[in-house]
Amino acid sequence: MDHVDKQILIHLQSQARISMTELGKFVGLSQPAVTERVRRMEEKGIIKEYRTIVSPEKIGKHAAAYILFRTSDCHAFLDFCRSTPDVVECYRISGEHNYLLKVISDSTQSLEEFGNQCDKYGTYTILIVMSSPINHKFLLPLLEEANLNMLS
Repeated sequence: MDHVDKQILIHLQSQARISMTELGKFVGLSQPAVTERVRRMEEKGIIKEYRTIVSPEKIGKHAAAYILFRTSDCHAFLDFCRSTPDVVECYRISGEHNYLLKVISDSTQSLEEFGNQCDKYGTYTILIVMSSPINHKFLLPLLEEANLNMLS
């Protein structure tokens, strides 16, 4: 992956719907050339997918929590998590707990009900999110930051 590929990724991570023509202008390539580079990065798995980020609050999901979970029946627990729409992320972790879940629900009451459903799978600690001062960070620095770093 060269400098041009990184520039392409920087633009795509902040504007996934950018046209290949416009992307090509930003990185100094023709539309066919930039399209080919994007295709290659998709094939290599560098670009995994394109997503729309939905505001949870705008669709009635006003409560979020992280749940540290310990279970001895991982398969049954994971089946439960996969079938539960409120579980939006699940990580296998090391240490005292097996899993870290991110759960988004309509209310704290719903989070409590989710916890009650989890009782049969093991023990857990629910950490309710009060706010998110850093909501999302890009994996690659934005173009302005990248350019500043290059000048330093």
